[in-house]
Amino acid sequence: MDQLSAMRAFVRVVEMGNFTRAAEALSLPKATVTNLIQGLEAHLHTKLLNRTTRRVMVTTDGALYYERATQIISQLDELDTSLSNSHLSPSGRLRVEMAGAFADWIVIPALHDFHARFPDIRVDLGVGDRPVDYLAENVDCALRGGIPSDQSLIARRVSEVSMITCASPGYLEKNGTPLHPSELEKRHHCVSYFMAQNNRTMTFDFERAGEKLEINARYVVSVNDSRSYMAATLNGLGVSPVPYFMATDALEKGDLIRVLPEWRTEPIPLYIVYPPNRHLSNKVRVFVDWLVRLVADKQLSRTPEHDSR
Repeated sequence: MDQLSAMRAFVRVVEMGNFTRAAEALSLPKATVTNLIQGLEAHLHTKLLNRTTRRVMVTTDGALYYERATQIISQLDELDTSLSNSHLSPSGRLRVEMAGAFADWIVIPALHDFHARFPDIRVDLGVGDRPVDYLAENVDCALRGGIPSDQSLIARRVSEVSMITCASPGYLEKNGTPLHPSELEKRHHCVSYFMAQNNRTMTFDFERAGEKLEINARYVVSVNDSRSYMAATLNGLGVSPVPYFMATDALEKGDLIRVLPEWRTEPIPLYIVYPPNRHLSNKVRVFVDWLVRLVADKQLSRTPEHDSR
Protein backbone atom coordinates (compact mmCIF):
# COMPACT_ATOMS: atom_id res chain seq x y z
CA MET A 1 0.00 0.00 0.00
CA ASP A 2 1.18 3.52 -0.85
CA GLN A 3 0.56 5.00 2.58
CA LEU A 4 1.27 8.59 1.56
CA SER A 5 -1.23 8.42 -1.31
CA ALA A 6 -3.77 6.83 1.01
CA MET A 7 -3.14 9.52 3.60
CA ARG A 8 -3.66 12.27 0.98
CA ALA A 9 -6.86 10.61 -0.19
CA PHE A 10 -8.17 10.35 3.37
CA VAL A 11 -7.43 14.03 4.11
CA ARG A 12 -9.17 15.15 0.93
CA VAL A 13 -12.26 12.99 1.65
CA VAL A 14 -12.55 14.57 5.10
CA GLU A 15 -12.16 18.08 3.69
CA MET A 16 -14.55 17.60 0.76
CA GLY A 17 -17.18 15.64 2.71
CA ASN A 18 -17.61 12.79 0.23
CA PHE A 19 -15.69 10.42 -2.02
CA THR A 20 -16.91 11.81 -5.34
CA ARG A 21 -15.67 15.38 -4.78
CA ALA A 22 -12.44 14.10 -3.26
CA ALA A 23 -11.80 11.92 -6.31
CA GLU A 24 -12.41 14.89 -8.61
CA ALA A 25 -10.04 17.09 -6.60
CA LEU A 26 -7.35 14.40 -6.73
CA SER A 27 -8.00 13.60 -10.41
CA LEU A 28 -8.47 9.93 -9.50
CA PRO A 29 -11.28 7.44 -10.12
CA LYS A 30 -13.67 7.19 -7.20
CA ALA A 31 -12.94 3.46 -6.92
CA THR A 32 -9.23 4.21 -6.46
CA VAL A 33 -9.94 6.63 -3.62
CA THR A 34 -12.23 4.07 -1.98
CA ASN A 35 -9.55 1.36 -2.23
CA LEU A 36 -6.90 3.70 -0.78
CA ILE A 37 -9.09 4.48 2.25
CA GLN A 38 -9.95 0.83 2.79
CA GLY A 39 -6.28 -0.11 2.57
CA LEU A 40 -5.37 2.61 5.06
CA GLU A 41 -8.02 1.41 7.52
CA ALA A 42 -6.78 -2.17 7.17
CA HIS A 43 -3.21 -1.04 7.72
CA LEU A 44 -4.17 0.90 10.86
CA HIS A 45 -6.60 -1.78 12.11
CA THR A 46 -9.22 0.89 12.82
CA LYS A 47 -12.18 2.53 11.14
CA LEU A 48 -11.49 6.12 10.07
CA LEU A 49 -14.76 6.97 8.34
CA ASN A 50 -18.43 6.08 8.75
CA ARG A 51 -20.14 6.02 5.38
CA THR A 52 -23.85 6.48 4.63
CA THR A 53 -25.64 6.93 1.34
CA ARG A 54 -25.69 10.70 1.88
CA ARG A 55 -22.49 11.66 3.64
CA VAL A 56 -19.21 10.62 5.19
CA MET A 57 -18.56 11.15 8.90
CA VAL A 58 -15.19 10.99 10.64
CA THR A 59 -14.77 8.59 13.55
CA THR A 60 -12.93 9.56 16.71
CA ASP A 61 -9.82 7.74 15.51
CA GLY A 62 -10.29 9.34 12.09
CA ALA A 63 -10.35 12.83 13.59
CA LEU A 64 -7.09 12.17 15.45
CA TYR A 65 -5.48 10.72 12.33
CA TYR A 66 -6.68 13.65 10.18
CA GLU A 67 -5.10 16.19 12.52
CA ARG A 68 -1.67 14.53 12.38
CA ALA A 69 -1.91 13.61 8.69
CA THR A 70 -2.52 17.21 7.62
CA GLN A 71 0.57 18.31 9.52
CA ILE A 72 2.71 15.61 7.91
CA ILE A 73 1.44 16.33 4.39
CA SER A 74 1.93 20.05 4.83
CA GLN A 75 5.52 19.54 5.98
CA LEU A 76 6.26 17.17 3.09
CA ASP A 77 4.76 19.57 0.55
CA GLU A 78 6.77 22.44 1.95
CA LEU A 79 9.95 20.39 1.80
CA ASP A 80 9.28 19.25 -1.77
CA THR A 81 8.48 22.77 -2.89
CA SER A 82 11.53 24.34 -1.29
CA LEU A 83 13.90 21.79 -2.84
CA SER A 84 12.45 20.97 -6.25
CA ASN A 85 10.44 24.02 -7.29
CA SER A 86 12.47 26.94 -5.99
CA HIS A 87 14.11 27.38 -9.40
CA LEU A 88 10.99 26.83 -11.49
CA SER A 89 8.39 29.30 -12.66
CA PRO A 90 5.14 28.78 -10.68
CA SER A 91 2.39 27.17 -12.73
CA GLY A 92 -1.08 25.68 -12.53
CA ARG A 93 -4.59 26.79 -11.61
CA LEU A 94 -5.07 29.27 -8.80
CA ARG A 95 -8.51 29.54 -7.17
CA VAL A 96 -9.16 33.02 -5.72
CA GLU A 97 -12.28 34.67 -4.26
CA MET A 98 -13.07 38.35 -3.77
CA ALA A 99 -15.91 40.88 -3.85
CA GLY A 100 -16.91 42.35 -7.18
CA ALA A 101 -15.68 45.82 -6.18
CA PHE A 102 -12.15 44.51 -5.57
CA ALA A 103 -12.21 42.45 -8.75
CA ASP A 104 -13.55 45.19 -11.05
CA TRP A 105 -11.83 48.25 -9.60
CA ILE A 106 -8.49 46.82 -8.45
CA VAL A 107 -7.46 43.32 -9.55
CA ILE A 108 -8.78 42.74 -13.08
CA PRO A 109 -7.41 46.05 -14.48
CA ALA A 110 -3.93 45.00 -13.27
CA LEU A 111 -4.15 41.26 -13.95
CA HIS A 112 -2.30 41.58 -17.27
CA ASP A 113 0.78 42.55 -15.22
CA PHE A 114 0.53 39.36 -13.14
CA HIS A 115 0.10 37.27 -16.29
CA ALA A 116 3.18 38.88 -17.86
CA ARG A 117 5.23 37.94 -14.82
CA PHE A 118 3.78 34.46 -14.34
CA PRO A 119 2.40 33.27 -17.70
CA ASP A 120 1.98 29.65 -16.56
CA ILE A 121 -0.50 30.46 -13.76
CA ARG A 122 -4.21 30.38 -14.63
CA VAL A 123 -6.42 32.34 -12.23
CA ASP A 124 -9.93 31.06 -11.50
CA LEU A 125 -11.47 34.21 -10.00
CA GLY A 126 -14.68 33.77 -8.03
CA VAL A 127 -16.41 37.14 -7.82
CA GLY A 128 -19.05 38.06 -5.26
CA ASP A 129 -19.79 38.76 -1.60
CA ARG A 130 -21.37 35.38 -0.88
CA PRO A 131 -20.06 33.14 1.93
CA VAL A 132 -17.54 30.60 0.64
CA ASP A 133 -16.74 27.08 1.81
CA TYR A 134 -12.99 27.35 1.29
CA LEU A 135 -12.21 23.66 1.67
CA ALA A 136 -15.15 22.24 -0.27
CA GLU A 137 -14.61 24.70 -3.13
CA ASN A 138 -10.83 24.23 -3.07
CA VAL A 139 -10.17 27.97 -2.70
CA ASP A 140 -6.49 28.90 -2.33
CA CYS A 141 -6.94 32.43 -0.99
CA ALA A 142 -9.37 35.34 -0.90
CA LEU A 143 -9.34 39.12 -0.56
CA ARG A 144 -12.03 40.13 1.94
CA GLY A 145 -13.27 43.34 3.52
CA GLY A 146 -14.15 43.20 7.20
CA ILE A 147 -12.91 40.97 10.01
CA PRO A 148 -13.38 37.32 8.95
CA SER A 149 -16.23 35.72 10.85
CA ASP A 150 -14.76 32.23 10.45
CA GLN A 151 -12.14 32.04 13.17
CA SER A 152 -10.59 28.92 11.61
CA LEU A 153 -9.31 30.92 8.63
CA ILE A 154 -5.77 32.24 8.54
CA ALA A 155 -6.12 36.00 8.03
CA ARG A 156 -3.45 38.54 7.07
CA ARG A 157 -4.43 42.19 7.33
CA VAL A 158 -3.05 44.10 4.35
CA SER A 159 -4.82 47.47 4.35
CA GLU A 160 -8.05 49.24 5.16
CA VAL A 161 -10.69 50.82 2.94
CA SER A 162 -11.71 54.38 3.77
CA MET A 163 -15.38 55.27 3.51
CA ILE A 164 -17.19 58.43 2.42
CA THR A 165 -20.89 59.23 2.83
CA CYS A 166 -22.55 60.21 -0.45
CA ALA A 167 -25.85 60.60 -2.26
CA SER A 168 -26.84 61.28 -5.85
CA PRO A 169 -27.79 64.84 -6.92
CA GLY A 170 -31.27 63.58 -7.76
CA TYR A 171 -31.80 62.17 -4.28
CA LEU A 172 -30.63 65.37 -2.58
CA GLU A 173 -32.75 67.54 -4.85
CA LYS A 174 -35.84 65.54 -3.93
CA ASN A 175 -35.15 64.90 -0.24
CA GLY A 176 -32.75 67.61 0.88
CA THR A 177 -29.29 67.22 2.42
CA PRO A 178 -28.93 65.49 5.81
CA LEU A 179 -27.14 67.63 8.39
CA HIS A 180 -26.79 64.98 11.11
CA PRO A 181 -26.48 61.16 10.99
CA SER A 182 -29.61 60.78 13.13
CA GLU A 183 -31.66 62.02 10.17
CA LEU A 184 -30.85 58.75 8.41
CA GLU A 185 -33.08 57.00 10.97
CA LYS A 186 -35.95 59.48 10.75
CA ARG A 187 -36.44 61.40 7.52
CA HIS A 188 -33.88 60.12 5.03
CA HIS A 189 -33.27 56.73 3.43
CA CYS A 190 -30.02 54.84 2.96
CA VAL A 191 -29.00 52.04 0.68
CA SER A 192 -28.43 49.23 3.15
CA TYR A 193 -26.25 46.13 3.03
CA PHE A 194 -27.35 42.77 4.41
CA MET A 195 -25.10 39.90 5.34
CA ALA A 196 -26.12 36.63 3.70
CA GLN A 197 -24.87 34.56 6.65
CA ASN A 198 -27.51 35.87 9.05
CA ASN A 199 -29.72 38.08 6.82
CA ARG A 200 -29.09 41.09 9.10
CA THR A 201 -28.54 44.58 7.76
CA MET A 202 -25.39 46.41 8.75
CA THR A 203 -25.47 49.45 10.97
CA PHE A 204 -23.63 52.63 9.97
CA ASP A 205 -21.09 53.98 12.47
CA PHE A 206 -20.28 57.70 12.56
CA GLU A 207 -17.76 59.59 14.67
CA ARG A 208 -17.07 63.31 15.23
CA ALA A 209 -14.80 64.82 17.89
CA GLY A 210 -15.08 61.75 20.09
CA GLU A 211 -18.86 61.42 19.67
CA LYS A 212 -19.80 58.01 18.26
CA LEU A 213 -23.16 57.06 16.76
CA GLU A 214 -24.51 53.72 15.58
CA ILE A 215 -27.26 54.28 13.03
CA ASN A 216 -29.92 51.76 12.06
CA ALA A 217 -30.83 53.50 8.84
CA ARG A 218 -34.17 53.46 7.06
CA TYR A 219 -33.84 51.96 3.62
CA VAL A 220 -35.72 51.39 0.40
CA VAL A 221 -33.43 48.60 -0.76
CA SER A 222 -30.82 46.42 0.92
CA VAL A 223 -28.32 44.41 -1.14
CA ASN A 224 -25.52 41.93 -0.48
CA ASP A 225 -23.16 42.85 -3.30
CA SER A 226 -20.79 45.82 -3.28
CA ARG A 227 -21.32 46.72 -6.95
CA SER A 228 -25.09 46.69 -6.57
CA TYR A 229 -24.71 48.79 -3.43
CA MET A 230 -22.87 51.44 -5.45
CA ALA A 231 -25.35 51.20 -8.33
CA ALA A 232 -28.29 51.78 -5.99
CA THR A 233 -26.57 54.84 -4.52
CA LEU A 234 -25.83 56.27 -7.96
CA ASN A 235 -29.46 55.76 -8.93
CA GLY A 236 -30.82 57.85 -6.08
CA LEU A 237 -32.11 55.19 -3.71
CA GLY A 238 -30.53 56.70 -0.61
CA VAL A 239 -27.60 58.14 1.31
CA SER A 240 -24.74 55.66 1.65
CA PRO A 241 -21.30 55.32 3.21
CA VAL A 242 -19.37 53.89 0.24
CA PRO A 243 -15.71 52.95 -0.30
CA TYR A 244 -13.88 56.09 -1.38
CA PHE A 245 -11.92 54.29 -4.10
CA MET A 246 -15.24 53.30 -5.73
CA ALA A 247 -16.74 56.77 -5.45
CA THR A 248 -13.81 58.89 -6.69
CA ASP A 249 -14.79 59.05 -10.37
CA ALA A 250 -18.47 59.61 -9.60
CA LEU A 251 -17.58 62.47 -7.24
CA GLU A 252 -15.39 64.11 -9.89
CA LYS A 253 -18.16 63.83 -12.50
CA GLY A 254 -20.83 65.11 -10.13
CA ASP A 255 -22.76 61.83 -10.17
CA LEU A 256 -22.33 61.64 -6.39
CA ILE A 257 -22.14 64.41 -3.79
CA ARG A 258 -20.49 64.08 -0.40
CA VAL A 259 -22.72 64.63 2.63
CA LEU A 260 -22.01 64.78 6.37
CA PRO A 261 -18.35 65.67 5.72
CA GLU A 262 -17.69 66.46 9.40
CA TRP A 263 -18.58 62.90 10.38
CA ARG A 264 -16.05 60.11 9.93
CA THR A 265 -17.16 56.60 9.03
CA GLU A 266 -15.03 53.74 10.33
CA PRO A 267 -12.77 52.29 7.61
CA ILE A 268 -13.16 48.63 6.63
CA PRO A 269 -10.14 46.41 7.35
CA LEU A 270 -8.92 44.44 4.34
CA TYR A 271 -7.62 40.88 4.72
CA ILE A 272 -6.10 38.15 2.61
CA VAL A 273 -7.41 34.87 4.03
CA TYR A 274 -6.40 31.24 3.55
CA PRO A 275 -8.21 28.04 4.44
CA PRO A 276 -6.76 26.11 7.39
CA ASN A 277 -4.42 23.18 6.81
CA ARG A 278 -3.66 24.38 3.27
CA HIS A 279 -0.01 24.54 2.22
CA LEU A 280 0.86 27.80 0.47
CA SER A 281 2.40 26.69 -2.81
CA ASN A 282 4.67 28.86 -4.92
CA LYS A 283 1.78 29.96 -7.13
CA VAL A 284 -0.19 31.13 -4.08
CA ARG A 285 2.81 32.89 -2.59
CA VAL A 286 3.64 34.86 -5.74
CA PHE A 287 0.01 35.85 -6.23
CA VAL A 288 -0.38 37.01 -2.64
CA ASP A 289 2.87 38.99 -2.82
CA TRP A 290 1.67 40.62 -6.05
CA LEU A 291 -1.75 41.34 -4.53
CA VAL A 292 -0.26 42.93 -1.41
CA ARG A 293 1.85 45.27 -3.56
CA LEU A 294 -1.14 46.09 -5.75
CA VAL A 295 -3.34 46.96 -2.77
CA ALA A 296 -0.58 49.15 -1.35
CA ASP A 297 -0.17 50.97 -4.68
CA LYS A 298 -3.92 51.68 -4.85
CA GLN A 299 -3.80 53.46 -1.47
CA LEU A 300 -7.26 52.28 -0.47
CA SER A 301 -6.95 53.96 2.93
CA ARG A 302 -6.65 57.45 1.43
CA THR A 303 -9.43 59.93 2.19
CA PRO A 304 -10.82 63.03 0.43
CA GLU A 305 -8.80 65.11 2.90
CA HIS A 306 -5.60 63.49 1.62
CA ASP A 307 -6.52 64.20 -2.00
CA SER A 308 -7.34 67.85 -1.30
CA ARG A 309 -3.86 68.62 0.10
